Amino acid sequence: MKRALLLTLVLLVMATANAAVSLDVKWDPGAENCTSSGQMHLQPHYLDATTVVLRQNPCVDYEANLLYLLIGQTRAMLVDTGASDDPRIANLTAVAVQEILKLKGIVRPLLVVHTHGHQDHRAGDAELAKIPGVEIAPLESAALRKFFGFSDWPNDLARVDLGDRVIDVIPTPGHHEDHIVFYDRNTRLLLTGDFLLPGRLLVDDLDAYRVSAQRVAAFVKTHPVDYALGAHIELDAEGNAYPSGSTFHPNEHSLALSAQHVLALPAALADFNGFYSRHPDFIVVNPIHNLIALASGVIVALALLVWALRRWWKRRRSAMA
Repeated sequence: MKRALLLTLVLLVMATANAAVSLDVKWDPGAENCTSSGQMHLQPHYLDATTVVLRQNPCVDYEANLLYLLIGQTRAMLVDTGASDDPRIANLTAVAVQEILKLKGIVRPLLVVHTHGHQDHRAGDAELAKIPGVEIAPLESAALRKFFGFSDWPNDLARVDLGDRVIDVIPTPGHHEDHIVFYDRNTRLLLTGDFLLPGRLLVDDLDAYRVSAQRVAAFVKTHPVDYALGAHIELDAEGNAYPSGSTFHPNEHSLALSAQHVLALPAALADFNGFYSRHPDFIVVNPIHNLIALASGVIVALALLVWALRRWWKRRRSAMA
């Protein structure tokens, strides 16, 4: 079974390598019954000859992560490693990356980086680490900042040179304290991870998120951005969110957001009510605040129930006296 999956994946990668580039890709939607979906665990799509998106099927993990492989003249860089630490699934990602890098007959060293340290963005690290010569960027705050060369986190920028392909690294804490966004000067793509995507923007630190949104908006005003590409698609084409945990994503929203979405984010966060705010192409949510509100509501409801029961019991006793 594993050999068949790997062979199918390799053939699909080779078939798409010379296909016409388009962001209008139709991703496999997953299924309500994943045991009989028959879909690929990992779906590659070439944005151009040296820029590849790898989508993990929603049946692999409901997060359905999108990974990005950028190939330079001297080395390649993979952004995020996906949500599954199942060796079979994670090995598919490792094999796909190696096959893509071999397509032109040139094996390039691979740098693995992460938009942030949440499990669904780093679960495949162990299998990627088995590739000879691979370098995996650290996840711990101090080591991460030293690795990229930040001298004034989160106010300065860092850069990664892949050989005639420079990637700017922009600090964007707010969803995660060490979140970063990558800007590819060659393709003018902004790889935004969980910072901005067609789905739920989960706020951990609202003040930091607001400052990060202003920082990225200022960057976009001085750097041309054709598309902002996030790590998940959680909305359908009408802008409705799939249920949390859903493994079936029919009629998905386009992956690509625009520079205008980036520029609109500071205002969206400035007006955020602290709980839930719906916008046409994303939703701002603070899950901790919502959980606290839900818990408070349950406590109030229980208190009212106890009060009502006590009152009922007192009246019943009075009626029986």
